[in-house]
Amino acid sequence: MKQLYTLIESTTFLQFPELYKSLSIQETRFQAARQLNKAIAKTAPDIVLAEFFYGFGNNYAGINISNLDVSLHALQRHAPQAKIMVLVDKADRPYVPKLEALFKIDVILTLPVTASDIKTAINGLYKKSPGRGF
Repeated sequence: MKQLYTLIESTTFLQFPELYKSLSIQETRFQAARQLNKAIAKTAPDIVLAEFFYGFGNNYAGINISNLDVSLHALQRHAPQAKIMVLVDKADRPYVPKLEALFKIDVILTLPVTASDIKTAINGLYKKSPGRGF
């Protein structure tokens, strides 16, 4: 069974637990990046699905560009094979290339997304790699 970590910090994103079950994926949800980072250090996930928020101003100590920088560094260190899926609001979409310049991002989905969008994206992750499917 694949392990999916989701980092959803807003209240607007719909959860899809039944979809994940149908794909034989075990989901672990996090509402804070610190919780996610601790989990990554303990157990490497197969997939991470996280919301992207661009760091306007000094919200992220001036050196990070988004809410995901620290988590993506943790993934590089502890789970470099993990597939990264990023959810982004239309307003923040122009800033995603800055994140991509620093980190490997496998899928970018612009909100709002449906269960079908998530399913297609997850299936696409493993069609790119021969012999790795659901």
